[in-house]
Amino acid sequence: MRKTLIALLMLTGVEASAQNTYCNPMNLDYGYTPIPNFAEWGKHRATADPVIVPFKGDYYLFSTNQWGYWHSPDLLQWTFVSRKFLKPWHKVYDELCAPAAWAMGDTLFVFGSTYSSNFPIWMSTDPKGNEWKEALDSLEIGGWDPAFFVDDDEKLYMYNGSSNRYPLYGVEMDRKTFAPKGTRKEMYLLEDWRYGWQRFGEYSDNTFLDPFIEGAWMTKHNGKYYLQYGAPGTEFSGYADGVVVGEGPLGPFTPQPDPVSYKPGGFARGAGHGATFQDKAGKWWHISTIAISVKNNFERRLGLWPAGFDKEGVMYCNTAFGDYPHYADQRFTGWMLLNYQQPVTVSSTLGANLPNFAVDEDIKTYWSAATGNAGEWIQTDLGALSTVEAIQINYADQDAEFLGKQTDTYHQYKLLYSPDGRKWHLLADKSRNRTDVPHDYIQLEKAVKTRYIRLENVHMPTGRFAISGLRAFGTGHGAKPDTVNTFMVLRTEKDKRSAWIKWSPSIDAYAYNIYFGTAPDKLYNCIMVHSKNEYYFKGMDRTLPYYFQIEAINANGISPRSRVIKSE
Repeated sequence: MRKTLIALLMLTGVEASAQNTYCNPMNLDYGYTPIPNFAEWGKHRATADPVIVPFKGDYYLFSTNQWGYWHSPDLLQWTFVSRKFLKPWHKVYDELCAPAAWAMGDTLFVFGSTYSSNFPIWMSTDPKGNEWKEALDSLEIGGWDPAFFVDDDEKLYMYNGSSNRYPLYGVEMDRKTFAPKGTRKEMYLLEDWRYGWQRFGEYSDNTFLDPFIEGAWMTKHNGKYYLQYGAPGTEFSGYADGVVVGEGPLGPFTPQPDPVSYKPGGFARGAGHGATFQDKAGKWWHISTIAISVKNNFERRLGLWPAGFDKEGVMYCNTAFGDYPHYADQRFTGWMLLNYQQPVTVSSTLGANLPNFAVDEDIKTYWSAATGNAGEWIQTDLGALSTVEAIQINYADQDAEFLGKQTDTYHQYKLLYSPDGRKWHLLADKSRNRTDVPHDYIQLEKAVKTRYIRLENVHMPTGRFAISGLRAFGTGHGAKPDTVNTFMVLRTEKDKRSAWIKWSPSIDAYAYNIYFGTAPDKLYNCIMVHSKNEYYFKGMDRTLPYYFQIEAINANGISPRSRVIKSE
């Protein structure tokens, strides 16, 4: 078969374009588990707790345990800068955890989580050039999951907290000495008795532990202060960022009932512990943590979501189709997933890591070849001739050997396409690539009409050739699904935080988007559900009525939304 494929291969391939779209998870050269004890189920990539700060015309991204940071001119292409911020006496695997980063004047500052008093604050006027010095040898006040905020009057504030017992705290800081002005004040403690989404666990039931509040971040908009926080636990699909709103930087605050960033469904789930910022065009964005939690509870990635504020001052993020391609100006491309649960053939299979796990829209599951050798391959059938606009390749860490940050590793592969499964054409050739691309995303210069896509391994940085998602995006040539006719929300009197959502299945839909909110014109949150016609939703404010709407999805497009229904 391999010889036949080579004989039929046309060398005039379709080149990837200068991309103006992106697709979550972010395609960054994530480091591997830094601590040996965290790798008992298998070494793997991981980061979390991100912050992006615009500074001198670029964007700077810091996150947990990366031994450095990234910068970008456009939020699309990121360059890594290798840097160890901790002191020589810290353990060899230690590095910044849940770092704070903020701009003050012409200087960028960075500080990591600590309960001790020997972590410095770093400062730079040239972070792109990796020029740093200590602004302060040791921040005595310390704090886990810290965040710093500079108000319009130039006053500096620090927020911190990570606990399932204690609240977030805030305090004003001296701009020059970084000493606190007074004592820390309590900002907010979770109210899971009222807000269902704050309950701990994959099923929002507080099994095992009480919920955690963490990851503070402050944003000011139109004179109001939006203190954001992560909850209820980083391991879960429902990991989200909530917000409380006040008239001053230290409150008092009033909670928004629903989370700001929330993505419990789809391929890549979770949208907690993040940061909000404005781009050069004035558009708001929110970056946050995506959960995988297979090889370790703290196996995670990063996602970038459009954000904003409505005319009443309600803060929101748009995570609908949040792991599908979007334009850099935040618009959804309309490109649909073309190969959900379609037939897959492979060169080999390792144990129970079955081929169709690469097309089941679940980042937690993956197909693995028996080896990491050149020539291992996976082929996906789109089911019918379709127009392909982009491909995303999500690698899994099967038998990875690394710990810590690797700066000289790379993936190499070839992508092929065939309309008929016999004559093959080159779609993209990355056999000479020298970059680390664990979630590689390729926007094609020119769309192709095809039925089959084939990914052939040339080189793996470590471990076996394993794919959690080989995802083809574009447009099918059939009909869009019809509007969902029967849609109901059964809200229990026993616990008004919870509901059983049911709808009539569409025979030509593979997924549904459920939109919800506390007003019919504020359906800001979205849950994507695959291959089912029910969903157990446990994320409501028990004191408020809720509004719901649903749409059906297939490879050809999206149905009109249903009418909005109210649940009291």
